[in-house]
Amino acid sequence: MRTLAFVSAALVVSAAVGGAQSAKPGLMSAGELLPDEQVQQVLNRLTFGARPGDVAQVRAMGVDKWIDQQLHPERIDDRATAALMSKYAIFNMKTADIIHDYNVVQQLQRQVKKADAGDTTMDKKDTRRELIAQNPQLADAARLAQQLVGQVQSAKLARAVATDRQLDEVMVDFWENHFSVFAGKGQVRLFLPEYDRDVIRPNALGKFRDLLGAVAKSPAMLFFLDNWQSAADSTHPTLAQRPGQMARRGGLLAGNRLPPAARQRLQDATPEQRQQLVQRLQQQAKRGLNENYARELMELHTLGVDGGYSQKDVQEVARALTGWTFNRQTGDFVFNPNVHDAGEKTVLGHRLPAGRGEQDGEDVLDIVARAPATARFITTKLARHFVSDDPPKALVDRCSSTFTKSDGDIRETLRCVVTSPEFFSRAAYRVKVKTPFEVVASGLRAVNAQPDTTPRTAQIVSRLGQPIFGRQTPDGWPDRGDAWMNTGAILNRINFGLSLAAGQVPGARMEGWPQFDSLRTLPRSDQVDGVVKAMLGGQVSAETRQVLMSGENPMLTGNTSSVKGPPANDVNGMAIVDDGDPMMGGKGAKQPAQQAAGKGFPRGAAAQIPGFGRQVNLQGLPQVVGLALGAPEFQRR
Repeated sequence: MRTLAFVSAALVVSAAVGGAQSAKPGLMSAGELLPDEQVQQVLNRLTFGARPGDVAQVRAMGVDKWIDQQLHPERIDDRATAALMSKYAIFNMKTADIIHDYNVVQQLQRQVKKADAGDTTMDKKDTRRELIAQNPQLADAARLAQQLVGQVQSAKLARAVATDRQLDEVMVDFWENHFSVFAGKGQVRLFLPEYDRDVIRPNALGKFRDLLGAVAKSPAMLFFLDNWQSAADSTHPTLAQRPGQMARRGGLLAGNRLPPAARQRLQDATPEQRQQLVQRLQQQAKRGLNENYARELMELHTLGVDGGYSQKDVQEVARALTGWTFNRQTGDFVFNPNVHDAGEKTVLGHRLPAGRGEQDGEDVLDIVARAPATARFITTKLARHFVSDDPPKALVDRCSSTFTKSDGDIRETLRCVVTSPEFFSRAAYRVKVKTPFEVVASGLRAVNAQPDTTPRTAQIVSRLGQPIFGRQTPDGWPDRGDAWMNTGAILNRINFGLSLAAGQVPGARMEGWPQFDSLRTLPRSDQVDGVVKAMLGGQVSAETRQVLMSGENPMLTGNTSSVKGPPANDVNGMAIVDDGDPMMGGKGAKQPAQQAAGKGFPRGAAAQIPGFGRQVNLQGLPQVVGLALGAPEFQRR
């Protein structure tokens, strides 16, 4: 008898070979999918998974009309999702207010540290409580600052589960991964709400050049890739505050060469504050050129690693982008002419004259956004995400031409990909392995779960290996199946499916699944048929059906009636909200909520991820559903 362990191993193989088995001649031919399979294909690829009723809706509307509607999200009423998002306070705040609250928390921490140092007899928790009692607004600011990342993560997953503008949300996820920033680096987390709300989301289906420009000026990217502190080195002139004049670096602090905001701060500052500000400006002047963003702009964001640029081009782009920074108090983009390299530059064969300022950077973005290599690189990534791990060359050629002719129109390039014969081919059907984020979102949608507005369900995504905004390197999470499939990953995915069916995940109850009442009293074989039809598109392998019938799963403990996992505070160091620290408004915890510098977020002593630390006892229909959610047919899209 084939077991789920065998089927799960088959998932690894099928992911690695890119679905070659399904494309073999004689199975059903390599032509278009059957009509019902086309419905499954668009729901698997252009959404985060089908909700109950979605199949009937797409079938009634027609695949072509449904795709066109999804490509125009503004035509879809999504007021319910807007109401859901209003529950997240962080998205209703201006970045300046978030920064202010962060500074308030820093002030509180300094006060605590000073008080602790001055009175070694007083308990530190008592010190915090006393300070909070004296300054109650500090507690509110501290709590919100601590919950910031958790709210952003929760909102991203909740929207993916709830929105009817599914393709738009898939594209937001695609671009947030393409232009990846790491929440665990310094102050990046302060800028995440704006990054999602104002940078990525409005441009997800617009012009690529507009999206690229918004990212380049966002404080999240400027901070993450260090461009905010990149300055002309001592061998190049900088641009003076007055147009047409050049100044050497040694004159940075002279007269009117200071930016107006800095001059005002100097005038209003105390002597001690004035000295500190001058020191910071001098340190900024000494930092010199930083190539991080320039390199990733070309390698990861536009041209690709084989895009035809040289190390000299990286240096020239970095020079062109000196002075692109942001106001540390508001998060607003600022061009600082006093650290901008005003010398002549040559980027990919294009000459940028000397003596200019911000326009140098704008010209660089124009050059790379409209380069033929960028058209091919972006189209390849879109085709890889929506069609197959190794997309057909003919498809990439055709759709990269659309990208170029439409001046980087994302909507039209995407339309080319998702309406292509390759998209609806037998070879592309069910060959993409879901990422952990997609697994969780699709599982919740499959059982008709209500979106969870707490951080708890988003922590499951972390537990499965993909913390939201938690990729430390700027290359984003992998979009190939072999990166996600190994024995441990499969086991965790199976555990998630069982936990979801057991009602251990917030917002998910089997009673809320429309088919539950009609199936729960039927014989096992009828239950399996109903679950396969509702959640697996009516098509499963003989091995999967046997597992659903028997319930045997030796990959765990021999059967699914006794599945046990260890407590799961470890989620790659990301996103556990420690509500036990009294400084953060909690009731007391054994370890403080401190950020590990550059390495992510604390593992809160009070935090538990649902579904991975408690006993799971499943029988009957919930057992069938849990196993179906862990089956290869559900793990692929």
